[in-house]
Amino acid sequence: MNTQSNALPESLETPQVQTHILSTTHPFFWSLRRELWENRYIYLAPLAAAGMILFVFLISLIRMPYRLQALPTLDPAKQRELIAAPYDYAAGFFMGIQMLVGIVYSLDCLYGERRDRSILFWKSLPVSDTTTVLSKAIVPLAIVPLITCAVSVATLWIMLVLNRAMLPASGQTFAVVWTQLALTEVSGLLVYHLLAVHALWHAPFYGWFMAVSSWARRAPFLWAFVPPLAVIAVEKILFGTSHFADLLGYRLRGGPAAMQHSDFPIDPGMQLTPGRFLTSSGLWTGLAFTGICLFLAMRMRRYRGPN
Repeated sequence: MNTQSNALPESLETPQVQTHILSTTHPFFWSLRRELWENRYIYLAPLAAAGMILFVFLISLIRMPYRLQALPTLDPAKQRELIAAPYDYAAGFFMGIQMLVGIVYSLDCLYGERRDRSILFWKSLPVSDTTTVLSKAIVPLAIVPLITCAVSVATLWIMLVLNRAMLPASGQTFAVVWTQLALTEVSGLLVYHLLAVHALWHAPFYGWFMAVSSWARRAPFLWAFVPPLAVIAVEKILFGTSHFADLLGYRLRGGPAAMQHSDFPIDPGMQLTPGRFLTSSGLWTGLAFTGICLFLAMRMRRYRGPN
């Protein structure tokens, strides 16, 4: 009798323990899965960009043998420019796609659920505003840059394979192309630039966009861009200065950006300075501003209803 009486409470306690474990470990994971399910352009846009780049590169391969025939007559700098130009353009295109996806997502992630009134359903679930906002913030700050890194690096290496297949027609050896291109180093620089600049250094932009998305009842795009432009205009008219515009430009260009002595962010000749980048006051000031914006987004989501 004692054994049976002791077994009953244990069987009743087990589901309670499992429910507690699920409630503390799974909300953030499933909230993040929700963002990927509902916003498939997060990974479809980089894949579409890769397909477009490879299609254009295949067309350019028709004339590549004729261009490479003049390679021995050029100086090393011109040789590198001739070989690496398609790869540089592809990397720059991926950077632009990453920024565009991050901006579009940040401006719509909190506004969209109020516009279609789905916020009523999501708020009925046992998921806090903090968890919801953080799961959304991780998308432009980490998920989009990581997906773009993977797709862009894979695309560059596919381009190299296609390029190598066309080399016999130009009379050039693969060693010449490999030496001038330095694709291993370029791939590392591209990944570093996307994660350091487009994720960490640009974080204040995404934080601001998410705060606007949680607050605006209409036209979040206008509310995100008109106030900064108004500040720039007022400062210029009243004081004749452009400090705020310079600040935004400095932030947009990448600031200390960990890369120096190059006009293009993935030139193999550039120097990486991660220590200088990670210890810069601008980085941590920007992250603090991002935290404030995300806190405001959490508070406004709690009290904002459907539009």
